Amino acid sequence: MTTFVDRVELHVAAGNGGHGCASVHREKFKPLGGPDGGNGGRGGDVILTVDQSVTTLLDYHHSPHRKATNGKPGEGGNRSGKDGQDLILPVPDGTVVLDRAGNVLADLVGHGTSYIAAQGGRGGLGNAALASARRKAPGFALLGVPGDLQDIVLELKTVADVALVGYPSAGKSSLISVLSAAKPKIADYPFTTLVPNLGVVTAGSTVYTIADVPGLIPGASQGKGLGLEFLRHVERCSVLVHVLDTATLESDRDPVSDLDIIEEELRQYGGLDNRPRIVVLNKVDVPDGKDLAEMVRPDLEERGYRVFEVSAVAHIGLKELSYGLGELVAKARAAKPKEEATRIVIRPKAVDDAGFTVTREEIGGEPLFRVRGEKPERWVRQTDFNNDEAVGYLADRLNRLGVEDRLMKAGARTGDGVAIGPEENAVVFDWEPTVMAGAEMLGRRGEDHRFDAPRPAAQRRRDKDAERDDALREYDDFDPFE
Repeated sequence: MTTFVDRVELHVAAGNGGHGCASVHREKFKPLGGPDGGNGGRGGDVILTVDQSVTTLLDYHHSPHRKATNGKPGEGGNRSGKDGQDLILPVPDGTVVLDRAGNVLADLVGHGTSYIAAQGGRGGLGNAALASARRKAPGFALLGVPGDLQDIVLELKTVADVALVGYPSAGKSSLISVLSAAKPKIADYPFTTLVPNLGVVTAGSTVYTIADVPGLIPGASQGKGLGLEFLRHVERCSVLVHVLDTATLESDRDPVSDLDIIEEELRQYGGLDNRPRIVVLNKVDVPDGKDLAEMVRPDLEERGYRVFEVSAVAHIGLKELSYGLGELVAKARAAKPKEEATRIVIRPKAVDDAGFTVTREEIGGEPLFRVRGEKPERWVRQTDFNNDEAVGYLADRLNRLGVEDRLMKAGARTGDGVAIGPEENAVVFDWEPTVMAGAEMLGRRGEDHRFDAPRPAAQRRRDKDAERDDALREYDDFDPFE
């Protein structure tokens, strides 16, 4: 049964924005109380956050589909819809977020570090928010924007100070079990360790973490024996420890050749040349192992390696090794640049940038002009095409943005096809620059002529007042002696 997972593909969906409400205030003796439709709520985001209590991606391996809640629609009486709740997904420290093409989107290191994997859709405006001096009674509202849908890959790269590397059955698991409180699986067959094991070691005033990386074999940098899966956990370690088996039963192997092969795999994997290295000659409790260690030690020291002879079983040389590692870790920590607060980079758009593009395409021999841009595509998604007034409002917005002018400059003619949005999800229509929606027959778009006409009750009062004034004038003009 799988208990450790360090790579998963995750399908995340942010919440959709709630629709705005088109409502008119109704009250006795106030037949035209004005628009009072509320705005829709914002959809929830999907956020990845580093949590120190999480050590594996196992939960996302079993349930890879995650979705945030939608925003609620607006209501009459100027009541806005409730925002959707953000979905917080805890991930281990050292998680790398990639897209399906392998591009790195975020590198999550440090408790509390977060990344918005999918942005929630914004809520649509109600007709109360759309009302203005020119548009007193909008008969429509904007729809909510759908939330983002993303397919991402999560890869876990172990965060540790020291990494133990070497051939399978070199004694790495035994070594970490005696240096720390870690309890890895130990057996006398290759590839006993299939997942990284972490342990905490205290050497005087230095406390550091040590990782037991599964065994490497020739061709590991090319993926042989799951080498790429294992080498990924070495990237973040500050110190590399070559654990060499001095009591191997294989006649074609020796500590020096094992070291050369592992070093070549690390070189081909790349990015590890600047890490300090030490060599541990393990299993010196075996007579033949002790003799071989004494034989190869001068050669290794001549190459510049610091060599330790240890035995995990007999607890030989462990104290010297732990303090030696602590010294290297302290130096590596001191050499690291001081961490600075994350900078927020603001990249404002150019003042004259309309934020959209118009390109000409040929489909079936007929011209098609495709409009791409954040604003026009969002406005199209927010439009209710069953409402003529909403369609007219969209046309006004696109015209003010400059879409019509850009289409004319691109050579568009009346009747040519225009597509707004990507090829797989675009709104296509025939371009008619002077087309008027049905709502315009009532006046200008978004206006209500009823506000310009007197209300019936007020008109009746005025008529009665006029009749009374006429009667008073007739009484004043009446002369009883005539």
